Amino acid sequence: MAEALLNKLCGDRYKAKSAGVTPTGLNPYVVKVMAEIGIDLSTHRSKSILEFQGKTFDYVVTVCDAAREACPFFPGQKEISKSFPDPSAFTGTEEQILQKVRVVRDEIKDWVERTFCKEG
Repeated sequence: MAEALLNKLCGDRYKAKSAGVTPTGLNPYVVKVMAEIGIDLSTHRSKSILEFQGKTFDYVVTVCDAAREACPFFPGQKEISKSFPDPSAFTGTEEQILQKVRVVRDEIKDWVERTFCKEG
């Protein structure tokens, strides 16, 4: 969600790429709630951080503490960390899960706007 939101909201300033410590595929609830705000993730794929080893980034952003601890070093990086609940751990009815994912989506969106998209 963070990659897609960053690219949509301030892609004129950043080119975000995302990966997971242990990628498991796209979460269908995430795909659905992102589509609700006009972001199509249906063609995206889950990637491993190993795909990016040896690459240089200006920033490495982690969105959960577990990823931060397991993230390899990327040369030239400035690290920014923020913890959000993991939607893959949500339980309940479909509507309850969707509502929890919407909350996380909106929290990430707000954080991306405040942290990356503000002017100056």
